[in-house]
Amino acid sequence: MDTIYQKLRDLDAYPKINEDFYKRTFSGGIITIVASLIMSLLFISEFRSYLHTIKETTLVVDTSRGGTLRINFDITFPAVPCTILSIDAEDISGEKHFDIRHDIIKKRIDVHGNEIEARKDSIGAPKIEKPLQKHGGRLEHNETYCGSCYGAETADDHCCNSCEEVREAYRKKGWALHNLDMIDQCVREGFFQKIHEEKGEGCNVNGFLEVNKVAGTFHFVPGKAFHISDFQPADLIAVQKDDYNISHKINKLAFGEYFPGVMNPLDGVQWLQDTTSGMYQYFVKVVPTVYTDKKGHNIESNQFSVTEHLRNLDAGHYQAVPGVFFFYDLSPVKVTFLEKGMSFLHFMTNVCAIVGGTFTVAGITDSFVFHGRKVVNKKLLKKLG
Repeated sequence: MDTIYQKLRDLDAYPKINEDFYKRTFSGGIITIVASLIMSLLFISEFRSYLHTIKETTLVVDTSRGGTLRINFDITFPAVPCTILSIDAEDISGEKHFDIRHDIIKKRIDVHGNEIEARKDSIGAPKIEKPLQKHGGRLEHNETYCGSCYGAETADDHCCNSCEEVREAYRKKGWALHNLDMIDQCVREGFFQKIHEEKGEGCNVNGFLEVNKVAGTFHFVPGKAFHISDFQPADLIAVQKDDYNISHKINKLAFGEYFPGVMNPLDGVQWLQDTTSGMYQYFVKVVPTVYTDKKGHNIESNQFSVTEHLRNLDAGHYQAVPGVFFFYDLSPVKVTFLEKGMSFLHFMTNVCAIVGGTFTVAGITDSFVFHGRKVVNKKLLKKLG
């Protein structure tokens, strides 16, 4: 046992010096304090670097096919009532959606921007005791309701059971339909009554759309669209007047999930209308983005850039209608963000380098100061002697 102890003691790379041979100096104490402060500052800086992550950005060709694109929005229209505000969407594949209501909440707001009411559906279809039949009579017991198309029927059994179906039947005939307040279905659905109740109000609409991952458009228009061609509503119910104040504020607009560092350029953007009527257009270029954190978790989302254009509407313009339109297209290039951080072994290596390096430099400095003072003192002694 004593032999092993002796062998281990012989391997000591740090031989100790008897304290009797130590000589502590004032300059050595100052250098020790300065060296300790330097080591502490360097350690804190290195520790912050260890906790901090860097993002490595690369560009690759987006080879993904199919899938859907989620559009999150929160937009306030201070001068458009919720009842007449319609959300429509269309893409280049031909898929069209009019007056979208699912996953969308509309909040009525007053002239001061205060919330009045939140609801998911803007117009209902309440039951009435005796709805009007297409032959002009009233529905009796055990009869199936078949609403009149008011002369636009294409067959004897053609029924129009809603205001929208009546308008669509007239559109297919190429006829103009006025005085919608005289249509029983429109009156039954309470469309004009709600418009009168919400006169002077605004609307906040928020929610999301799940659309095909292809170029398309979605828009907010004051009315009910029944036909869209080349992303332009060509037929719209005009309600009471021909022009609307489409001033709006985009509280939030995002294509996909949130990820660290994302900047959505339209968040908080506000536009106030100073013309009689107009179509405000946003042309959006969506860039697919993949964010990978330090733990290897992937977030598939999108960034986007945007340009804006106001299209003034001339009286009697056929295809252009007042509203806010978002035209989006997808970039063929995908951006990938990869989070990287310093490994713990790398951190420990740097800490050892800081401690050892500072200690060594301080020792050299102390030795230089100590021996320098000795040389100076010897010269002074010679002069005095």
